[in-house]
Amino acid sequence: MKILFLSAAKSIHTIRWVNSLALRGHEIHLVFKKDHQIEGQDVLQKDICLHPLRYTGMAGYYLNAWQLKKLVKQIKPDVINVHYASGYGTLARRARLNSYLLSVWGSDVYDFPNESIIKRYILKKNIKYAKYLASTSYCMANQLKRVMNDEKLDIHITPFGVDLKEFDPYKYMQKKKDCIIIGNIKTLEKKYGINELILAFADLKKDLDKSDSKIKIKLKIYGKGSLKEELVKLISRKGLEQDVELMGAISHEKVPAALAEFDIFCALSQLDSESFGVSVVEAMAMGRPVVVSDVDGFKEVTTNETGRIVPRNDLESVKRALKELVVDERLRIRLGENGKKRVRELYDWDKNVDIMEMLYKSINE
Repeated sequence: MKILFLSAAKSIHTIRWVNSLALRGHEIHLVFKKDHQIEGQDVLQKDICLHPLRYTGMAGYYLNAWQLKKLVKQIKPDVINVHYASGYGTLARRARLNSYLLSVWGSDVYDFPNESIIKRYILKKNIKYAKYLASTSYCMANQLKRVMNDEKLDIHITPFGVDLKEFDPYKYMQKKKDCIIIGNIKTLEKKYGINELILAFADLKKDLDKSDSKIKIKLKIYGKGSLKEELVKLISRKGLEQDVELMGAISHEKVPAALAEFDIFCALSQLDSESFGVSVVEAMAMGRPVVVSDVDGFKEVTTNETGRIVPRNDLESVKRALKELVVDERLRIRLGENGKKRVRELYDWDKNVDIMEMLYKSINE
């Protein structure tokens, strides 16, 4: 098939979709605003055709409509898949494209329509204009139905799982450590609850120290973002300089090795726009038990048999959940094994691409 993707080229989500489909022999055309250009073309399959659109910024979602329409006429794709219902959804509608699949991502459904009446109006227009709709999770599909006030809205579920050939714990030798490592891989922004994680870790360490426990713990946080300086000050204020490490940004191909070093993965996102939880699924694939907040996406991918789900902003519950796993190695192993099994059953990337591919074929018939 000849497939046109209208999506941000620099997004790892886009990169994974287009690469996987190109490797299956499809002709892929990736169309994007120039300011969403990918850094380093070597991360994309060489036969993917790139089409940067002229205008950048928010205005680009309107001003690029003519160029996009012209491109579609030239390429004549069998399937058009537009990713992100707010920005690129607006561009597809303004270009009056015919019969395309609109994939919603998260903040476009959870946050964007609540920012203003106008934005809600724009989103509703974009959703109504698209012929087909897709969501990576059931919870996000339900949110979209609530926004549209339409419980019968037809939304295809296309999970965004993990490549089990890359996220394979058996490829990594378990190093002997003198401590339990709790870890997180997220952007250092308020919505991801990094502050809460550090505070809960501080409380847990205090508990262990008071009980004269021989168990030592460390916290490793990967990612970059605007909160870095604030987090450095928090770590210093809590006297955790020797116990908490801000590891900086990490490329996607290095994530499995980082997860292999963790004993527990903890993600405390604060907003329901965390609508799938790829990082949690990746940790589960690596056999790591997880402690997560009760945002929609995490509740869908996690169970009490793979980890612990705690209320948002409840540091005491986070501390208790982490402590339970820190002191019980057999529980960590059991939950980790259950997590691997769940990912194999539901979030195997090859099977997820099969689902998307079958959806494309049904659209093209």
